[in-house]
Amino acid sequence: MLSSPATRTILAIGVAALAALLGFFLNGDAQAALVLFVGALAAILIVVLGGDPPVTAPRDDLLPGTQGTATGDVIEAIAEPVLVVDATRVVAANAASRALLGAHILGEDVRLAIRHPAAAERLLDPAEQLSNAPIHLVGLGTREQRWEMRVHTLASGERVVHLVDRTGSYTADRMRVDFVANASHELRTPLASLLGYVETLADGAGEEPEIRARFLKIMHDEARRMDRLISDLISLSRIEADKYRAPAESVQLDELIDQVCQELSGSPRAADLVTEIEAVHPVRGDRTQLSQLLHNVIGNAMKYGRHGTAVTVSLRSEGEAMVRLAVTDQGEGIPPEHIPRLTERFYRVDSGRSRSLGGTGLGLAIVKHVVERHRGRLDIASAVGVGTTVTVRLPIEPAVIKS
Repeated sequence: MLSSPATRTILAIGVAALAALLGFFLNGDAQAALVLFVGALAAILIVVLGGDPPVTAPRDDLLPGTQGTATGDVIEAIAEPVLVVDATRVVAANAASRALLGAHILGEDVRLAIRHPAAAERLLDPAEQLSNAPIHLVGLGTREQRWEMRVHTLASGERVVHLVDRTGSYTADRMRVDFVANASHELRTPLASLLGYVETLADGAGEEPEIRARFLKIMHDEARRMDRLISDLISLSRIEADKYRAPAESVQLDELIDQVCQELSGSPRAADLVTEIEAVHPVRGDRTQLSQLLHNVIGNAMKYGRHGTAVTVSLRSEGEAMVRLAVTDQGEGIPPEHIPRLTERFYRVDSGRSRSLGGTGLGLAIVKHVVERHRGRLDIASAVGVGTTVTVRLPIEPAVIKS
């Protein structure tokens, strides 16, 4: 085989010229010979210059017996970890599986490659090979990761092992279970108190006016606590339902802050409120949800700040596209290890104090979801013995930015 393109081209021209001369000598027609020369040259060049087919470099994700197979090409295109195993060893592995289990798994015993007893039992026990039910693995990758392993048998007898990361769905399921358990507990506590006092009054303990009045006040407080909790649960559910629906109102935050401060004027700490409000552009938002955000953040600062110290509410522009709302109290502060969990549902730094102040444990969770729906950002900074600042950044109306 001629390896040089130049050599093949010269040979093609020579063959075409020879064909043209032969045609001229046979019929004496120079024009026909020229046409024959051009046609022969074109045909030969197409064949000759095509060259040899490209040589594919060996792939390192397949053993020698499986290089270039359709199965190998298919599994490499899959983003999730996929392996092909024979009776006892790994014969092919895509990039995702090598990243998870290590590049050394090719050719290894399945038990050493996957390193999980349940996986080895499924892959090496002939009785288990007939089952298509997935098995769940914990411990591959990090300790927190949870995987679902599915096995499919090919016509060749080899098996395709597909690993699906279920960590996210497991975490979501765990959060739902915890939420239901916490909500049930929070509702059961005041309900049990109510039932207890009702039974006590029914037994005649409320004959004395002072005792009856005290019991009725406790029952009223517990009923109000249940009402607040149910209202917050409904609010959280509605906000989550609207999560992917963009707010459509134009909201002037400075006016809304003034309104909320007026609504809080009946609070014992209303005199401690200090506002530092600048004129800002309107935001695209949901007025009801933003009002609830302000009530929750300012209300928390008034509850947990020291009496007689300022609760400062500030609003100003930040850059050309954001407004910045900050609420600062001068309370006891929050230890740093608690801050990442403050927006979790029913999470409390001090459960007893929170309940005594009327907290439901859902206030900052609602704030977080409102901020997320408005495509904003929530930051909480605190220093023990100094106080806490909750900062909310929200984008201004797109129409204002364009103008």
